[in-house]
Amino acid sequence: MHKFNFTPILILIFSSINVFVFAGKAEDPFSPQAYVNRYWKKQISNDLPKPLFLMEKVSPLTAVQSAAFSKLAGDQNSLSTNLPSFCSAANLLCFPDVGPSLEKHSGDVNFKEYSEKNFTNYGSGRLGGLDSFKNYSNDGNSALDSFRRYSRDSVGHGDKFSTYARNTNVPDQSFNTYGTKATGGTGDFKGYAQDVNVPNMRFTSYSDDVNGRVQTFASYSENANAGDQSFASYGKKANAADNEFKSYGNNSNVIGSSFSGYGENGNGANDTFTSYGENGNVPQNNFKSYSDGGNGAVDSFANYRDQSNVGDDNFKSYAKSSNAANEKFINYGNSFNEGTDTFSGYGGGTVNNQKFGFKMYGVNNTFKDYADKKRASFATYATKASAAQLEAMKMKSAESGKPVNKWIEPGKFFRESSLKTGTIMPMPDVRDKMPKRSFLPRVILSKLPFSSSKIGDLQKIFHAVENSSMASIIADSLNECERKPSAGESKRCVGSVEDMIDFATSVLGRNVVVRTTDNTNGSGKTVKIGSIKKINGGKVTKSVSCHQSLFPYLLYYCHSVPKVRVYEADLLDPSTSSKINHGVAICHIDTSSWSPTHGAFLSLGSEPGKIEVCHWIFENDMTWAVAD
Repeated sequence: MHKFNFTPILILIFSSINVFVFAGKAEDPFSPQAYVNRYWKKQISNDLPKPLFLMEKVSPLTAVQSAAFSKLAGDQNSLSTNLPSFCSAANLLCFPDVGPSLEKHSGDVNFKEYSEKNFTNYGSGRLGGLDSFKNYSNDGNSALDSFRRYSRDSVGHGDKFSTYARNTNVPDQSFNTYGTKATGGTGDFKGYAQDVNVPNMRFTSYSDDVNGRVQTFASYSENANAGDQSFASYGKKANAADNEFKSYGNNSNVIGSSFSGYGENGNGANDTFTSYGENGNVPQNNFKSYSDGGNGAVDSFANYRDQSNVGDDNFKSYAKSSNAANEKFINYGNSFNEGTDTFSGYGGGTVNNQKFGFKMYGVNNTFKDYADKKRASFATYATKASAAQLEAMKMKSAESGKPVNKWIEPGKFFRESSLKTGTIMPMPDVRDKMPKRSFLPRVILSKLPFSSSKIGDLQKIFHAVENSSMASIIADSLNECERKPSAGESKRCVGSVEDMIDFATSVLGRNVVVRTTDNTNGSGKTVKIGSIKKINGGKVTKSVSCHQSLFPYLLYYCHSVPKVRVYEADLLDPSTSSKINHGVAICHIDTSSWSPTHGAFLSLGSEPGKIEVCHWIFENDMTWAVAD
């Protein structure tokens, strides 16, 4: 049989296809990048230059890689098996598979620049000495660490963590049986999870059955964004243990904290929370079974949720059946904007030798099953009337032009009148704090499940074990994408440039342009407004805004925004008047459907429907509009 040589034929085929040039280099005509270029030309009717900032987010896969992974995506088990190579080649957010550690540490160890490890049976039974972790999992895109049986049964042993997971994106860290049955010694956490994004921190069986052990958390999850922290079985049956939290969750955004079984059946416990959740935005704190059954416990909360914005606190079964308990709350819930504080099952039980004190207690919604009021004192209790008076004072402060809520970043929201040449104004931090990821090619994306009904399949593909950060990331994004649109809103979550183009053109037509702020220069500083351009002549129009969602691949939540005006403005250095940035701002003319507690009204001092609200387009977010 005659054997054909296909090489010359392939050469002829490739020679007949145009070779595109992108970013100064030849482009594979079958790559995802080339396909997006052709799709853009087909779907967008104008000849304006393609936006480089968007094209840079196209999948970096080669044609060969795209075809190979597309075939694997048809069999989800195959893609899951090849996940590390897929994530690396496609520039995705994936956590490493960290197995049990086989390392042996017989003596004191000082760890520096350490990350993505699983420590098993570390420091157990250690007599004296000190173990130190410094610069652990810092400055990474993701961090997946696990400590099991840490310092269990140790005597007089010290543990020290400095700058743990600082500046890390989506850290996922677990401590199981930390310090259990330890005698004496100290545990010191400094700079724990500071400036992190979407943390998932878990302490299981923390300091249970210890005797005379002292543990301190300083700067825990300060300036963190979103995420959750949980302590389960904290200090159970501990004897004469001191636990101190300093600066816990301060200046954080939408952080959830959960303490279950805290100090249960402990003896002589001394727990102190200093500056807990101060200046937080929408904190979610849940204390369940706090100091129940304890003996002689002294617990203190100072500056709890001070100046926080809304959020929820839930204390359930607090100091039930405890003996000689002395629980103090100083400046509890003196929030900028009222949230929900729920106390149920507070005190009571089989023992009556208890004492509770509240000073400066903010407005709460419920106080159920409260113990004998003769054993509790309120120095100052903010009633609904005093809250209304405080609200009036806030509005007056807003009219004078002074900040009304320290949490709302200066310049995050502003009025349309500020967009004038020569205006000097604060610039918020517009830096993108999301992990760096790329879109997927549509041919691969179409084969992957994307619905809550198939969440198990998604978790299997991306190795998202139960209760992990990745499992939460996937679930949260699916819930937001499947949320019903607001009245008059159109919305869609897109994981490819092609899908984003389709949605934008379905709302605005094919003659569109997409814009974003050029760079992050001026972030957190004062800038001067230079020349201004009113998009579409300054007419009230509609646009499509796209915001990043946290997901393994680059995912955008895009929605139609009716009744807006869009501006471009040169941003100048106030001292030299030299250009440092080119900003894109969007002004929402109709705010009537916004929540009264929206940060814009807390910052600007008004109500829904009474003012327009403007903001800059942040790095890697974008707005689509009809081309001029």
